[in-house]
Amino acid sequence: MLPSWEPLWPYRAVLAVDARNFSALDSKGMQQVNADIPPLLTQALNASNVSAQWKRRMFGQHAGDSYVAGMDPEVLPALVGCFPDALREVLASRRAETPASPPLQLRVSIHVGPLPTSGLGVPMVHTHRLLDDDALRSVLNRANPEITNTAVIISQRVYEDVFESGCVNGDVLPAQFMRHLVKVKKFQQPAYVLIPGFDWRLADPDIFEPLDTTNTATEQSAPAPGASPQTASPAPGTVSFSHTGKRGIQAYNLFGTGQGQ
Repeated sequence: MLPSWEPLWPYRAVLAVDARNFSALDSKGMQQVNADIPPLLTQALNASNVSAQWKRRMFGQHAGDSYVAGMDPEVLPALVGCFPDALREVLASRRAETPASPPLQLRVSIHVGPLPTSGLGVPMVHTHRLLDDDALRSVLNRANPEITNTAVIISQRVYEDVFESGCVNGDVLPAQFMRHLVKVKKFQQPAYVLIPGFDWRLADPDIFEPLDTTNTATEQSAPAPGASPQTASPAPGTVSFSHTGKRGIQAYNLFGTGQGQ
C-alpha cells in the first residue's frame, strides 16, 4: 500500500499594510483613511508595474486601518524593490493634495509561504507579526510624518529569495535593509527593515537594540591614551551624525532626544 500525502499549497507573496495612529483620528478621519488605503495601494502597485498581478490578488482583507492580500511570488522583486518608493511618492502626493488632513504613514510587511485560497495559515500569521514589530512602529513614531511616510519590513525568506535570485528589482540594494530580530508574542525571527531613501549608515547602530550600559560605562571611564574625547553614547533609538576635523570629532548632532552639541 502506497503512503498517502497531501500536495503543498501554492506559495503566495503576502503584502500587508497598516496605518499609524489611526485611533487618534476622529470618525470622519477614520472613514477617510479607510477609503483611501485601497486606491493608494493600487496607485503604488500600478507604478511598480504589477497592476495585472494586483488585479488577480487573493484573499484581500480590508479592515479599518489595514489591508492584506496575496499574490503570486513572482512579484516579490517588484514588491521589495519598486513598491516601497512608489508608495512613499503616492503618500507624499496625498499629503500635498490634502494639506488640511494629517499626513498618512503606513507600515508595510512582506512575507511568502504556502497558503490555501482562504489565506488562513502560518505565513499569514507571521506576516502580521512582522507588521506588529515594536521597532517598525518606533521608526514611524520618531519620524517627521511629513517626510517619512513609509516603513517596510520583509521576512528573511523574502530577503534571501529576492537578493540571492539576482532578479532585477528596480534599483534597491541589500544594504538599504537593516537586519533586525523581531520578537512579537511567541514569534521570534530575523527580518529586514527598509525606510525608502534612508541610508542606515547614518543611523545609530543601536537603533533597534538597547545599549549595554555596563560595558559602555566601563569603556568610557578609561579612554585609551591619546584618544580623542568622546561625548556620551546617544540613547537607544536616536540617530547621530558627527563632523571630523584635524583634531578629531568636532561636533555631534543627536536627533530623537532633543539634544545637540
